[in-house]
This record gives sequence, structure tokens and C-alpha cells, in this order.
Amino acid sequence: MGNQIVIVVGTFILLLTGLLLGYVLSQLVLGFLGFNLLTFLGTLSLILIFGTLYYVLFWQLRREQSQSFNGRISNQSAEEFLSDSDIKNRLIRRLDGDIEAAERLVEQAKQNYPGMQENWYFERVLDDLERDRR
Repeated sequence: MGNQIVIVVGTFILLLTGLLLGYVLSQLVLGFLGFNLLTFLGTLSLILIFGTLYYVLFWQLRREQSQSFNGRISNQSAEEFLSDSDIKNRLIRRLDGDIEAAERLVEQAKQNYPGMQENWYFERVLDDLERDRR
């Protein structure tokens, strides 16, 4: 709800600032408004306000969209997420549904091989289980 209010208010101010900027620029171009330091600074401030609001508004929209996904998914493509969940599910199936054992094995792999990607640990544990079962 709070994000929607920011977006609505930002859009309204952006529209108002854009109209005002357009009016001032048209008056300058048509020659009805003299070009001096005051009109220059006023036009410059309107441009800065317009640009800042535009940036903040779309930053807010982008942030709102990224919050619709959880933090982990927003950093990965959908394909990577699906392959991650597939690998996790394969590991849990391999351990006959023992999620705690899967978590322990992944944590142990993280301690043994720090700094790797998350799905690499699941693949490593799966490979180790395959090797041990042979």
C-alpha cells in the first residue's frame, strides 16, 4: 500500500512538473518570456526536479517488482531457479525425503569448498552420494 501511494504521488508531481516545464520552455521559445538568470535557473530546477522524480519513480517501480520475487530469485533468472529447485528436489528424493540430512550435507560441502555457487553444492552432494552408492 505504501509503495502505491509513493507511485501515485510521484506520478502526479511528475505530470505537474512536466506540464510546468513544457509551459516555461514554450514561452521561452515563443519569446513571451525573456531569457535571464531567473528563467534559466527556474528552467534548470524544473529539469532537475523532473529528472529526479522520473528516476525515483521508476526506481520505486523496479524495486516493487523485485520484491514480488523473494531475494534469492530476484538475483537469478527463472531458469536457474528452476534448475536449483530441481537439483534440491533430486537431492531430497535421493535421501528419501530427509530434508535435515540434505541440509547437513550441503552445509558440510560449503565448509569444505567455500565460495561456490549454491547449486554447485547440491550437485556436489548428489555426485558424492552417487559415488558412495556405487
